[in-house]
Amino acid sequence: MAGGLVALLDDVAVLARAAAASIDDIGAAAAKAGAKAAGVVVDDAAVTPQYVRSLAAERELPIIKRIAVGSLRNKFLIILPAVLLLSQFVPWLLTPILMLGGAYLCYEGAEKVWAKIAHHDSHGAGEQEVQDETTLVSGAVRTDLILSAEIMVISLNEVIDEAFWARLVILAVVAVVITVLVYGVVALIVKMDDAGLRLSQRSGAVATFGRGLVRAMPVVLTVLTVVGTAAMLWVGGHILLLGTNELNLHFLYEAVHHVEVAAHDATGVLGGLVGWLVNTVASAILGLIVGALVVLVMTLTLHRRTSKAATAAATTGTDGAIPVPPSRAARRSDAPADDRAPRG
Repeated sequence: MAGGLVALLDDVAVLARAAAASIDDIGAAAAKAGAKAAGVVVDDAAVTPQYVRSLAAERELPIIKRIAVGSLRNKFLIILPAVLLLSQFVPWLLTPILMLGGAYLCYEGAEKVWAKIAHHDSHGAGEQEVQDETTLVSGAVRTDLILSAEIMVISLNEVIDEAFWARLVILAVVAVVITVLVYGVVALIVKMDDAGLRLSQRSGAVATFGRGLVRAMPVVLTVLTVVGTAAMLWVGGHILLLGTNELNLHFLYEAVHHVEVAAHDATGVLGGLVGWLVNTVASAILGLIVGALVVLVMTLTLHRRTSKAATAAATTGTDGAIPVPPSRAARRSDAPADDRAPRG
């Protein structure tokens, strides 16, 4: 009896160690997958505060909570089932889809760069129109759908060789962790100036720190935007670089890899860092080039048609009807009485 109990406890211990090892493996895979999506995560954290900046302070956190819940719905009800089905039945589609997502990231990054150069906001963030909360949350959740899809596809690409259930668990962990991380950071960002204001009303060093916090927030948001833009170009360009290699178009990947290896070998103990920097800069340059081409195409096609439609709407009136010039009789009837009087 005692021997059987010892054997049972030993089996339980083995199962517990196996489960712990499996959890460790899943955690490591989730961390690796999430790290690859860092560029999109940073951009998500940079974009979301724009949706609540015109709201009353007491409504900021409830709105962020609603957006976060919408983000989880996007990931678990739409994106996760779709990417798992693709990876299970048509895995060859993942590389082209990932490259399309990479091209979109490059476009977003290049558009932000162009907006900065041209001194205008490409996303219309300068509009001070106050929207109702439902419309605001709907717009934010739609934007999150695109960014979350990128995060999940990039993450999936890192665990594509895992079994189906392992992929499901890893991607679910990534979805929850990244959502909590992004919207937790967003909540901290949007409330940091309020915290600074409260601290500034106290005395001594605490008040000084509070005033410094309030002054620092615009700088923090600017740095976050710059880092997010650079990360989008880097991640998007790197996705395209790896994708072309997987599609047997090796010349770009081999050229960058050759320069990376040469830089690594020429810099001794700093070789790893320098090689990574070379690959990162090359990926960002590729991302900027591809993004600029997409911006040019969009400007010459979609944006031009939109501009023409807006101009036509403005010239035809609100109902879309072309205004008819008044007839001669109407013009005569509208003329002053003195002008209509018979002459001589």
